[in-house]
Amino acid sequence: MGKALLEIENLQTSFRIKGTDYAAVDDVSLCIHEDEVLAIVGESGCGKSALALSIIGLHEPRVTDLRGAIRFEGENLLELSRKKLNEIRGKEIGMVFQDPMTALNPLLTIGSQIEEPMKYHMDLSRIARKERALDLLRRVGIRDEALVHARYPHELSGGMRQRVVIAIALACNPRLLIADEPTTALDVTIQAQIMELLKTLQSEMQSGILLITHDLGVVAETADRVAVMYAGQIVELAEVDDIFARPLHPYTRSLFQSNPAKMPRKGRLHVIQGRVPNLENLKREGCRFADRVPWVPKTEHARSPVLQEVKRGHFVRCTCYKNFHFNTGRSGEKDVATS
Repeated sequence: MGKALLEIENLQTSFRIKGTDYAAVDDVSLCIHEDEVLAIVGESGCGKSALALSIIGLHEPRVTDLRGAIRFEGENLLELSRKKLNEIRGKEIGMVFQDPMTALNPLLTIGSQIEEPMKYHMDLSRIARKERALDLLRRVGIRDEALVHARYPHELSGGMRQRVVIAIALACNPRLLIADEPTTALDVTIQAQIMELLKTLQSEMQSGILLITHDLGVVAETADRVAVMYAGQIVELAEVDDIFARPLHPYTRSLFQSNPAKMPRKGRLHVIQGRVPNLENLKREGCRFADRVPWVPKTEHARSPVLQEVKRGHFVRCTCYKNFHFNTGRSGEKDVATS
């Protein structure tokens, strides 16, 4: 694994709601290395996108409070001026946004949107910018690049728009690429093409990728390490093979057990009880997943759960994983097959 590109230490991102600050990202620490794909998984509302937007400083500062440290190649992004941060954003750190239709400006041509970060960050002539934009379109697998260069977003398919968003993110050869649900709303074939494209481009540029996704299949095929996020916290972190072979935290195991692809032939699909609490109702003490596994005794949960290394490179929050079992719905019976 290469040197550390991004080091997040005790990050807390709070949003002001009705005059009160609520942490959507709470005491998160992560590290992303060169030539590594770190995947973050979890249900909607767990804080994944809030974390990504915190890294590149896209939250509205008037209602957002950021604490901790986000060090990119040793420089704390939270201490930089807006001007200095703008020099890094788009050049050193690229972002593939979740919805390509809303990420692209409907009033501008594809070519002008790809060339925009080059105008700001690279000393290139107009002709050189166009040549690079055409080359980027070819690299992301778009044929008839000259035709696409002159088109508008609504004239392209969803898969092509996603490729254009990737081309924009790669325009200035960033060291770190943040991909927020890059395959959302795409069919399975296009999903595979997009992820293969990201892996190929990463190997060429030796960049790091922070991948946010709900798709465990994409994680298994693409990631080097996996961070599982729940209610603003990292509850498990491990290498991809380790976490798929032996997930530990009850939330991680529940996610995997509710995946249709992993359902045993004669088994039942697990349904996680309840839902992720909103920021105003989120319990801030104890295990935040405890209410969704009510059959687990309170004594199994730590009073102040911390992320602890239970084996080399494998971190878990709370002690409730030690004796966790799935509730089959029949009194007194444990789901020993998956425990």
